[in-house]
Amino acid sequence: MRKYRLMSPGPTPVPEKVLLKMADTMIHHRTPQFQAVLKDVHVKLKKVFMTENPVVIFASSGTGAMEASVVNLLAKGDKALVIRGGKFGERFAEICEAYGIETVPYDVVWGEAPDPAQVAGLLKSDPKIKAVYSTLCETSTGVVADIKGIGKAVSGTGAVLVVDAISGLSADEFRPDEWGVDVVVSGSQKGLMLPPGLAFLTVSPKAQKLAERSDLPKYYFNLKAALKAHGKDDTPWTPAVSLIMGLDSVLDMMLEEGLDNILARHARLADATREAVKAMGLEIFAKSPSNAVTSVKVPEGVDGKALVKKMRDEQGVTIAGGQGDLKGRIFRIAHLGYMDEYDTITAVAGVEMVLSQLGHKLQLGKGVAKAQEILK
Repeated sequence: MRKYRLMSPGPTPVPEKVLLKMADTMIHHRTPQFQAVLKDVHVKLKKVFMTENPVVIFASSGTGAMEASVVNLLAKGDKALVIRGGKFGERFAEICEAYGIETVPYDVVWGEAPDPAQVAGLLKSDPKIKAVYSTLCETSTGVVADIKGIGKAVSGTGAVLVVDAISGLSADEFRPDEWGVDVVVSGSQKGLMLPPGLAFLTVSPKAQKLAERSDLPKYYFNLKAALKAHGKDDTPWTPAVSLIMGLDSVLDMMLEEGLDNILARHARLADATREAVKAMGLEIFAKSPSNAVTSVKVPEGVDGKALVKKMRDEQGVTIAGGQGDLKGRIFRIAHLGYMDEYDTITAVAGVEMVLSQLGHKLQLGKGVAKAQEILK
């Protein structure tokens, strides 16, 4: 028997107390008992998202909230500026195109961060742009974006700023209200330490005003219906009751630890992972690395897909491979959510052993020693 360790950038491990909470007796969602839970959750979500704007909940993956941000903010004939620096930036563009929205692409080399000055220039050259879509952490590359700088570029224009914080929330510094972010989308299975199945969307007054003119088709992801129900501590459709009960427990855990402490923990684990990787003689892929996940270049002569498979099947440690053009070229180690020092040390040790098994020459224990030095 081998213990299973989940070190992917989503889903992430779920705390035992949260699993038990979700296994409790089912209650009906149209009752005062559940609405009392939902009321508390709405208050706590605003604290964790660091916003004064309402945070609505959908029963979907984070992609549902991404789609909601398109169909509720834009109208036929609108243009959207989409920052495409990885798989999930591309997803925003694909959703826009599916609804007939003309996209103005800002293509960033995978592994590099977008330049706020470029965003400002594109907005200035095309006043028809109504929304800017960016990611906080581009999970596919491990890059964190300068959302504060992008927010400055967008503020003062007629466009709204939409940020995918699905993997970056609670791992990378992110202050949406201070930085001029109008809409934040996120999901349950990353820093919020829950199973997949919940999506979140915040909406600023500027975004609500833009949504009034939206004429794109929508039904389930109707923001007006969601906000109306939110005001009554209710949901327009059947919610994921057990997940929301678990969310209530997670939010308590996060607020008890403290948001600044959570950010510091992620930064510490990320630093230890990156320095351990360098001590092994490997190279970090991201030029501006996120604290949610570390992307590492697969060394020459090593089968990157085999590395990820052996880690999972033989070491019991699930990490992630590359996506799209990066398949087999990088691997990704998460330090996101319910993770601590020993998870990081275990992942580093597993990578060392598997690389050695695959014929890569390295000094076993060097990466582990570096991680221990940082985490002691």
